[in-house]
Amino acid sequence: MLVIGLTGSIGMGKSTIAERFRQLGIPVCDADALVHQLYEGAAVAPIEAAFPDTTSNGRVDRVKLGQAVLGDPQGLKRLEAIVHPLVHAAEREFLQKAAEQGASMAVLDIPLLFETGGDKRVDVTIVVSAPPEVQRKRVLERPGMTPAKLDAVLARQMPDSEKRRRADFVVDTGVSIEESYAQVDAIVEELRKRGGRAYQQFWS
Repeated sequence: MLVIGLTGSIGMGKSTIAERFRQLGIPVCDADALVHQLYEGAAVAPIEAAFPDTTSNGRVDRVKLGQAVLGDPQGLKRLEAIVHPLVHAAEREFLQKAAEQGASMAVLDIPLLFETGGDKRVDVTIVVSAPPEVQRKRVLERPGMTPAKLDAVLARQMPDSEKRRRADFVVDTGVSIEESYAQVDAIVEELRKRGGRAYQQFWS
């Protein structure tokens, strides 16, 4: 089974591209969705212990947690040390299930794929990209988003140019959705010819 790492900076259209993989019958594991689940389950107790008063009613209050780690690199590292191993375990479970079901390929949708070294544990990396002005416009249209918040997020993410340089494939979403989907379809056709070693090496 081929393990694909899908990534892209905020506002690049990664969720839209992940959806195309699903439409093509390829299983996708969304790291952001996993974190949401963990914030209502396994991560609640350790986060409350590390960051008191950031949970309520058995779930993490994302706003309070955000305030607790904002501008605190050490706090962010402590949070990542709690969350990343839990996400990794859930990703392993997802890939094992996909392999058992006979999938020829599976996608790990990971926002910080390169930043966390996740690219070493996949066979192929795909970066979703768009021109900076398109990215900025998309993100600033989100509720509660401000230019300052966007700049803080971008400061934590590897520059898009570097992601594109490292990627095996790039999907451009600064075009119509049909054109973006056609790029995905062409990549999938190419990948169907390949085998993968990452699953046996890192995940099974």
